[in-house]
Amino acid sequence: MKKLFIITGEYSGDKHAADVVKEIKKINPDIEIEAVGGQNLAAQGVKLYCDHSKMSAMGFNLKIIMTHITLGEKIAKYLKEEYKPDMVLMIDYGGFNLNLSKVLSKYGIKIFYYIPPQIWASRKWRIHTVKKNINKVLTIFPFEKDMYEKEGIDVEFVGHPLIDEIPAAKDKNELFEENNFDKNKKLISIFPGSRKFEIKNLLQLFLEAAKEIKTSHPNVQFALAQAPNIKDELINPIIEQYKELDIKILKNKNYELLSASDALILASGTVALEAALYHTPMIISYKGPMFLYMIYLLVRCIKRVCLPNIIMDEDIVPEILQLKANPKNIADNIIKILEDNTYREKMISSLINVKQKLQSSGAASKVAEIIINNI
Repeated sequence: MKKLFIITGEYSGDKHAADVVKEIKKINPDIEIEAVGGQNLAAQGVKLYCDHSKMSAMGFNLKIIMTHITLGEKIAKYLKEEYKPDMVLMIDYGGFNLNLSKVLSKYGIKIFYYIPPQIWASRKWRIHTVKKNINKVLTIFPFEKDMYEKEGIDVEFVGHPLIDEIPAAKDKNELFEENNFDKNKKLISIFPGSRKFEIKNLLQLFLEAAKEIKTSHPNVQFALAQAPNIKDELINPIIEQYKELDIKILKNKNYELLSASDALILASGTVALEAALYHTPMIISYKGPMFLYMIYLLVRCIKRVCLPNIIMDEDIVPEILQLKANPKNIADNIIKILEDNTYREKMISSLINVKQKLQSSGAASKVAEIIINNI
């Protein structure tokens, strides 16, 4: 019986991995699978070597680093001496997985990498680690394929999993009725991020921008998308300072708001790509500690940060970052979306092109087929 071992590091990777396992079982249910993962893989009947909650902490403190090193050593020893897989499938979580790949490749273990690290965005030198240790890369962006091929790396574009995962657009009238929005007002939704430091750095900034928008456009209303892992105690004291905005806080309604809003204020990240797939006009803004921003400037490979802009290699969505991230700049760009129909329609048309460029459905099934054909 062939053996596959999967390594994920956080919830999204666990979800993508579970989708792949589901497809593998349709084709060949006899493949034995173990993993470092979470509840999604466990629900597919995969035996977990350990829960990846031990890995998902973020930061640079010594405790986290030592936890990762120790866990990596244990996984490597287990794979070499006990489980002896025919293949290891790494999914996302680049820092941990690339370091572990150096050890596993020395043991002669075949490694495939699905959703590889975004080396096109920063620390491009990591491509040498990929070339040396990874047998095959399965990319989710078409431009990644060209980049890896130029380095002589075995690569295949499988499509972006979001194409299959993202729900159909929510009917705007239904959303408004279900949440008591005013049908005569434009809806602007605010996505301040899903990490505590993002809430601390961005939420008040976005709400100040909302105040400026409301001043010049009283006929608008606001919704705040609260990530499920962000507690009320973190958000509510800040929202309390902006009662005049009458913001509705919606939990677990991200896709509904992304698809049915008139404009979006987003923290940078995958959410911008999700919004693009719904063709919803947006701006992205981000602001963090200055020293971290300076480090980012040193290691970045491209000047754009918004995924729709990167995919199309053009400035579709305004990127309002760091020193430029102030309430007036954010407000002015949202107001332009609301007032300038030509500008708005051009952005929508460009976002449609983003979806068409990624329109390769069935990513999980393609990954499953590649694994079965190579294991």
